[in-house]
Amino acid sequence: MIRHIVFSSLLAAAPALAGTTGEAIFAGHCASCHGETRLGGTGPALIPETLGRIKPEALQEIIRDGRVATQMQGFSGTLDEAEIAAVAAWIGEPLAETPEWHEEDIAATREMRDDYSPAAAPVFTGDPMNITLVVETGDHHVSVLDGDSFAVLDRFATPFAVHGGPKFSPDGRFVFIMSRDGWVQKYDIWSLAEVGRVRAGLNSRNIAMSHDGKWLAVANYLPNTLTILSTADLSVARVIEVAGRDGTPSRVSAVYQAPDRRSFVLALKDVPEIWEVATDPEAGPFHEGFVHSYEKGMEESLASEAGLFARRRIAVHAPIDDFFFDPGYHNLIGASREGDKGVVVNLDVGREIADLPLPGMPHLGSGISWMRDGRRVMATPHLKEGMLSVIDMQSWSLVATIRTDGPGFFLRSHDASPYVWADVFLGPHKDEMHVIDKETLQIVRTLNPAPGKTVAHTEFTRDGRYALVSIWEDDGAVIVYDARTLEEVKRLPMRKPSGKYNVWNKITFEDGTSH
Repeated sequence: MIRHIVFSSLLAAAPALAGTTGEAIFAGHCASCHGETRLGGTGPALIPETLGRIKPEALQEIIRDGRVATQMQGFSGTLDEAEIAAVAAWIGEPLAETPEWHEEDIAATREMRDDYSPAAAPVFTGDPMNITLVVETGDHHVSVLDGDSFAVLDRFATPFAVHGGPKFSPDGRFVFIMSRDGWVQKYDIWSLAEVGRVRAGLNSRNIAMSHDGKWLAVANYLPNTLTILSTADLSVARVIEVAGRDGTPSRVSAVYQAPDRRSFVLALKDVPEIWEVATDPEAGPFHEGFVHSYEKGMEESLASEAGLFARRRIAVHAPIDDFFFDPGYHNLIGASREGDKGVVVNLDVGREIADLPLPGMPHLGSGISWMRDGRRVMATPHLKEGMLSVIDMQSWSLVATIRTDGPGFFLRSHDASPYVWADVFLGPHKDEMHVIDKETLQIVRTLNPAPGKTVAHTEFTRDGRYALVSIWEDDGAVIVYDARTLEEVKRLPMRKPSGKYNVWNKITFEDGTSH
């Protein structure tokens, strides 16, 4: 199974291109999502640098059959075997020139809005901490939703194919939004206005905000870098080349903020390491090799880094590309998309301390945690199996397996709510939303607000009184539920609404929201 073609979407409507070259087939079926230059769009870049060591037969399998838990459709009914082989061969061909994206290239794309004027106070009357942003993927916009009245205060265009979740400044005033093709947009919520944008990479995964709000990290698949931007003006602070201790280059699967640690934590796709990059000017030193210290203040080591953006390597047994953290950011729970288990890494000591039974491709990035019977537990959905795994975060043992009506993608809750909301994103029951009691771990109700349509992703208002759910269709909507009675309150038409992000819940790391 292909690991590397993630969240791609190909046009199945075009007719088969019999007798044509792989390049022509790609242009007719794939370029609309993967880019005419193969450098990515809604789908990732399809070039040797991003495909790694994938064999031609593996590429043919994903083209033929699609990929589970993504938007990548199969083409078995559109292309014959010869055509599939031809396009797989074309994808594996190197570009005429290896794509590069250096600091000066990034800087050249930086565009700050001349018409932007920061407001002294919010230009609307609602609670600025109860604003919810709704990403509308149908036409690449974001709606700014008043969390009290549910009025749409603004609706602004975003870069193409937003991905990875917006990130707010610690005061909740600014939000940063990233697209698959590496553009980062800064928007002022108080002023309801865009501030500017910059292209930080060619094919990017997600972004993370530093603990002090000064720096924004961008995880890149192409090139193999971590780009760190100044949040003040989107200028480049640092571009870090990413390679393992042995020199093997690696894509960055994701970057996470770890505010308690004053660092970014990186998931690396291609090497068995976790990186921690300091956002504290006083960090370190972090030593790369053996250290000899013969007296106080005297140290020698093969290599070390200290200060702002200093890197620390943590070796693991296999690459991990999906993370969850405990509330204090002492422990990281990770898994790879190919494995059948999870691993617990203690970030303080820098080593693995436990294994977790997590088959069926756990989606830890959407996991949540809460207190149950005096102990903290975490739960994660699985992308290949209809179940949720509930883990005790002290003993690292499996508490329960909650069977659902199909594989899900997102979990959400709120400290004020007794329930976990779990979608059934994949399969014939994609129109369902399970509501689960956090104490009994039993499904108390299954909502079906739009039969036959995809229902997914819950977000709560600041106080937890309302739950907002997406009808994930082009003619979709955001449904507002009373989070206590589970009754529908309002339905807001939207263009394929996907993620929803409440300012307060995100900046306070509210229990029940993913971080």
